[in-house]
Amino acid sequence: MSAFKMEKALNDHIAEEIYSGYLYLAMAAFCYEKGLNGFAHWMKLQSKEEWGHAMKIYDFIVQRGGRVQLKEIKKPPADFGSAHPMMKQVLAHEQKVSAALNKLYEEAGRLKDNATQVMLQWFVGEQVEEEAQVNDILVQLQFISDKSSAIFFIDRHLGKREG
Repeated sequence: MSAFKMEKALNDHIAEEIYSGYLYLAMAAFCYEKGLNGFAHWMKLQSKEEWGHAMKIYDFIVQRGGRVQLKEIKKPPADFGSAHPMMKQVLAHEQKVSAALNKLYEEAGRLKDNATQVMLQWFVGEQVEEEAQVNDILVQLQFISDKSSAIFFIDRHLGKREG
């Protein structure tokens, strides 16, 4: 992969981060419809975080004198079943993002593109936190087996997340 292809891959990843933001906004809307305002709050903050990730890569490309090329963003789904399957989708999505970032990190190392690798190192660490946070929520949801009273307890807890 050349430096040009690395820049293209970073531009592609901007689109992935923006899609993540869209996905979490769609999940927030779904949660509001279901009366899960705490889950919705958590998803909105997650969306904002993903937009921040996209901007971090955007700014990096600009600072290096590169060219940002925005891509088309696909429409996310609108129905996620219930809290448990929705959070399973969140974990699967975060794992996909982690795999993409790991691939970018490895490629930057192969190219001896130290600046890109250092920037991506932050993302790799961030993804460990993201997956752990989602996994904690999933463990709680699996434990309660979709008992609505317990889901509302988790919902209240997620509503306290600070952005």
